[in-house]
Amino acid sequence: MLRAFGVVVLALASLVGGSATRAEPTHLEVRVLSKGAKFVGTSMGGVLITIRDADTGELLAEGATAGSTGDTDRIMKTPQTRHASVATQDAAVFRTTLELARPRRLEVSALGPLAQRQAANRVTSTMWVVPGKHVVGGDGWLLELPGFVVDVLAPAAHVRLQGAPRTVAIRANVVMMCGCPIEPGGLWDADRFEVRAVASRGGAKVRDVAMRYAGEASQFEADLADLEPGTYEVLVYAHDPANGNTGLDRTTFMVEAAR
Repeated sequence: MLRAFGVVVLALASLVGGSATRAEPTHLEVRVLSKGAKFVGTSMGGVLITIRDADTGELLAEGATAGSTGDTDRIMKTPQTRHASVATQDAAVFRTTLELARPRRLEVSALGPLAQRQAANRVTSTMWVVPGKHVVGGDGWLLELPGFVVDVLAPAAHVRLQGAPRTVAIRANVVMMCGCPIEPGGLWDADRFEVRAVASRGGAKVRDVAMRYAGEASQFEADLADLEPGTYEVLVYAHDPANGNTGLDRTTFMVEAAR
């Protein structure tokens, strides 16, 4: 009889213990805002979101943000109060539900934009999350992604150019991390940003020139004059002096002597 009673007590203790640690669905919404611009979403391939336990490294969820860049007026033109939300229903987001049995310190990592890997940056954030206490209010878990997307269009990588000395035309496309266009007098004003091309040969800098707006949204160009034979690396960078935001891309080409 005593043995049977002991078995019943153990069973009840097991049930109570199990209910005490029962996992609760906990909803999370993660959004990524381009520094000085809008949300990074589908048009730029999204941003890879990785959610881990910050203390153990356990992977809990992973996926990409999807949706639009959001409402331009609301994000860029409307004065914001301290706790105001800028996200609209269509704004890019990664949603997931975690089954949490205890409070966990979570680490959210954002890597992107995925459609422009040469420009990709990573940002991380940690926060305690309690089971059943959803992180969905306002903008949810919001991260800011610094950088510009710089894409050197010309010259093509590793191209061989005959006839030295010669002038080589450099052309690049420069947009915000959300894909928002840059143009003179625009919301993202080309006249406010510094875009330069720096050419090196054999590890030594040989040219450093300002790139001018090329007459088409987000397009910049410059000429590297009187280049002697050799292999050149060109670094094109965009920089915002107002907040330090910076992005860059590289290409290489070869100038060969005339035959």
